[in-house]
Amino acid sequence: MTEISEIKKAGEAMKSILGLRGSPVGVRLLKDDKPVAGAVMAGGNRYCQALMWARHGEHVIVNKETIACPAAARAFGFKPLPEPLKSGKGLVGFGITSEETVGKMMFEGMTVFEMDEIKQIELFPLEKAESLPDIIVVEDETEKLMWITLSYMHSHGGERVKGSTAVLQATCVDSTIIPFLEKRLNYGLGCYGCRDATDMASGEAILGFPVKELSAIVEHLTYLDKKALPHSRGKHAYASLKGEMKTGEGSCSES
Repeated sequence: MTEISEIKKAGEAMKSILGLRGSPVGVRLLKDDKPVAGAVMAGGNRYCQALMWARHGEHVIVNKETIACPAAARAFGFKPLPEPLKSGKGLVGFGITSEETVGKMMFEGMTVFEMDEIKQIELFPLEKAESLPDIIVVEDETEKLMWITLSYMHSHGGERVKGSTAVLQATCVDSTIIPFLEKRLNYGLGCYGCRDATDMASGEAILGFPVKELSAIVEHLTYLDKKALPHSRGKHAYASLKGEMKTGEGSCSES
């Protein structure tokens, strides 16, 4: 899928079929610092906050000078990781871990870009795309992400999908960098930082996948929408169970 018009249609289709609260977000990882037409600099924002703005309709840019989260700054190769995070002391201070060695390991395992490899990041609502994104990031209720993951599995012959997370860097590493570098869908449960800094709800999670997967995902979402998706959401089996329980035929308790 290389036509911008098709990218826009895919974004609209995902929103419509799944009933997304916001937009799927197109992310471009740019290796130059040329001005991007129509984009606003997300000054003093974390990457997860820039994703939030894009999910709600904004077209934004994040770079070395404006990114506010030190972990994301290192993940994208903008800045070195501060010593308190590198040593694990920072996570103990936040009350996330009780041992520095655990915090240290969590950051040592972080998938990152080389320093200065990326100059800036462009984020926009997918249905308003004017350029071809590298990665698509979707944040919403876990049930909606389930259908995206199922559609991705379908296009890969039913192969099980692996998820990688440290319950840190959920938006930057889990949903953007891993999908880009490993060329696959990855999902996470959110993290301490993005749940604190954005409007991510308690029942929401996040995933990302390379743009080359978009066409097949939307094609299968359209197929699922004909039967499986509405049937599952209709909770027919559960409704039947409740009916049986009312008549005393479906109780799990012993008489």
